[in-house]
Amino acid sequence: MIRKLIISTAIAAIVATAAVPASAGGINIQQFGYGNSAGGGQTGFRNQIGVYQNGFVNEVISEQFGSSNVAATGQQGAGNYAHTYQSGHANSAGVGQFGSGHNAVLMQDGNGNVAAGVQVGNGCDANVSQTGSGNVAAFVQTCP
Repeated sequence: MIRKLIISTAIAAIVATAAVPASAGGINIQQFGYGNSAGGGQTGFRNQIGVYQNGFVNEVISEQFGSSNVAATGQQGAGNYAHTYQSGHANSAGVGQFGSGHNAVLMQDGNGNVAAGVQVGNGCDANVSQTGSGNVAAFVQTCP
């Protein structure tokens, strides 16, 4: 009987832990070199993603769902591509790209969100989409 109680308590604890959304976290990725690529996804509150890439075929995708999330991407070098999608309130997303193929897509759904980016040299292409109220977007470009 005691063994069944211990096993059922352990299973209940595992299920409860798996059912709770993330409430704190952070991802920090630095890539130097050649065929760079990164991804991400967080569900919860006050999460962070930070990616820095220095190299050639850069690519980043960061998605967050919740409140007070932050996603920042820094890229230097050839292929460049960034994608950030956030849902919730008071989120911040930033993209900095320097050199070559550039492309940035920042999407935010909610209120009080901030999206900002800088692109310099060559390809440039930005697409910022915000749904909600009280959102702020700023983007700086200098292409060829």
